[in-house]
Amino acid sequence: MENNLIKTVIEDHIAVVTMDAPPVNAQSREMVEELISVFDELNETPGVRVVVLTGAGKCFCAGADIKSRAKVGQGTPGDTNRHLRRAREVGFVIIEMNVPVIAAVNGVALGAGMGLAICSDMIVASKNASFGLPEIDIGLMGGVRHTMRVFPQGLTRRMVLTGWRAPAEELYRRGLIEACVEPEELMDTAMDLARNIASKSPAAIRLAKRAINTVETMGLKDGYRFEQNLTVEMTKHEDSKEAMRAFVEKRAPVFKDEL
Repeated sequence: MENNLIKTVIEDHIAVVTMDAPPVNAQSREMVEELISVFDELNETPGVRVVVLTGAGKCFCAGADIKSRAKVGQGTPGDTNRHLRRAREVGFVIIEMNVPVIAAVNGVALGAGMGLAICSDMIVASKNASFGLPEIDIGLMGGVRHTMRVFPQGLTRRMVLTGWRAPAEELYRRGLIEACVEPEELMDTAMDLARNIASKSPAAIRLAKRAINTVETMGLKDGYRFEQNLTVEMTKHEDSKEAMRAFVEKRAPVFKDEL
């Protein structure tokens, strides 16, 4: 991994991915391309069972780099489509990860930055964090569909139409994020959650993530049938047998990392 604008550290089956583009971790073309590359690589890295995504400094991600965004479409033909493709893929590369992604939001998460958090599996935030979709105030559009996957329609409409920034404490009160803690407790909270996930069977984690991603847009019967098929697949895996043995023997299971 390049570790230029995106710093990655892997330890104890947990990859901590930190956006490091001062002063506000805005998404330039270079940062987006590196972020996509890092997640693609982590998706095929044996031993990685969970990813924690956060931002360096006092900001998670303030969204698109407006200075570079203003130049989109003014260069060579195809620039606009290339930009739009990158903007789509940086969200879907997170959603489509084989392992869970926890967003540890340590400050503002705006526009495309909020999109990164929304595309993660879980969000934990510090009390000084806030989430917003300011596109309406800066001559842009975007963020509606991803936000509606997680937030109620009324809240989404308010954020889109007014540019209102939702405080982390308000989102936690509504049950939309998993934790809202003091800034100094944020990474410990995220890592505790990550360690819990990392203690599970790698095979089970990947199948569970596949189920979550697939059944979201399926009907009830078809979705449940899909999950049942994954259960059958899981019971044939050695990790399933090891989990059952460990339960009977009253010990912690020992799982192996396999792709």
